[in-house]
Amino acid sequence: MKYQQTPFRKNASLNQQGGIQKTFPLFCFLSKYGFYLAINLVLVLGLVACTNKVPRNSQPNNTSSPNQESNLTFFDVTLEQADEDGRPVWRVKAKQAQYTKEKQIGEAKSPYGELYQDGKIVYQVTAEKADIEQDGKQLFLRGKIVATDPVNGIVLRGNELEWRPQEDLLIMRNQINGNHKQLQAVAQEAKVKTREQRMELSGGVVAKSVDPQTQMRTEHLIWQIKEEKLIGDRPVQIDRYKNNQISDRARGNAAEFNLKTQVAFLQKNAQIELLEPPMQIASNSMIWNMKAENVITNSPIRIFHKVEKLTVTANQGEMKIPQKIAYLTGNVNAIGQRRQTLNAQKMTWYLEKKLLEAQGNVAYQQANPPVNFKGEKAVGNLQTENIVVSGGSGNRVVTEIIPRSRE
Repeated sequence: MKYQQTPFRKNASLNQQGGIQKTFPLFCFLSKYGFYLAINLVLVLGLVACTNKVPRNSQPNNTSSPNQESNLTFFDVTLEQADEDGRPVWRVKAKQAQYTKEKQIGEAKSPYGELYQDGKIVYQVTAEKADIEQDGKQLFLRGKIVATDPVNGIVLRGNELEWRPQEDLLIMRNQINGNHKQLQAVAQEAKVKTREQRMELSGGVVAKSVDPQTQMRTEHLIWQIKEEKLIGDRPVQIDRYKNNQISDRARGNAAEFNLKTQVAFLQKNAQIELLEPPMQIASNSMIWNMKAENVITNSPIRIFHKVEKLTVTANQGEMKIPQKIAYLTGNVNAIGQRRQTLNAQKMTWYLEKKLLEAQGNVAYQQANPPVNFKGEKAVGNLQTENIVVSGGSGNRVVTEIIPRSRE
């Protein structure tokens, strides 16, 4: 049956047994909040309750305590709201609803709701019990709420829901838990733009992806649902897992993670820590390809080997994690634990072999004994100070022996 809004009288009188008449501000409430109510024949049967129940043989009491609350209970209730074109913007059904006059709020049991945008359902809402408010422009639900996006398969759980159809905005608050085939997330608040298919999570955000197995922590995260991207515009931490153990960890003041390609773009004080090999990679911006397991940057880079205490800097570089090889280009400078240095224009670092291969304007220097070598190529182990410098193309190697100063 289709229910249309009709003018209501400000009061409705219901006759109870014993000839006693009680008056309730029913239609005043319904008119104020713009509810469309489908009330079954249970009203005709007298299934309306209030806290001021009158016994069958009692006399009417014209005085009421200001502390008493008047409740009205309805069964099989439907609340509807339409836009200017007559298209629904929300519809909420409940098996039972109770209105409290003093609180001016409706309490519904087992409500089921549908939220519409452009005449199409964008979210389906269920709850065990919810407090409902509406003013014609906004719908509020409070309680243990479950909101489901039937198109994208997103399920949001929280304790407060606000639907603003004119703003194309759904807000879930208070201990948000979201689930999707690609992502699970917890936060304090979620804002969903249904037309844009965009969700903003804020407040202690922890987002976990299944493939690859990662976890993101930040205070504000944007999920572009259609593009399958996560964007963090605040300090963010990304943990990569293998066999349920953290294998790599990345940090940055901003990050973008593509769930489909499994590529993370880290910006502003970006840093990646690898468990194997035990290294720290730092740059102002880096591309971390989790599927290919490599790190690429066109910005100045610094790589530190935690065990060998070897640091290499360059203008740009690439790290292939499974192969344990680093390729560095532009003003490459390798510094060992005893301050021995190897400079070049290009360098390949074979971490497993503990071997450096350098090309272009090579310069090697060590402190003990003090010696400098210059050439076009160099290969060797910087930690053991076993470096071979060659001239290449007929160029001669320049060797400089620095005598010790006398005290």
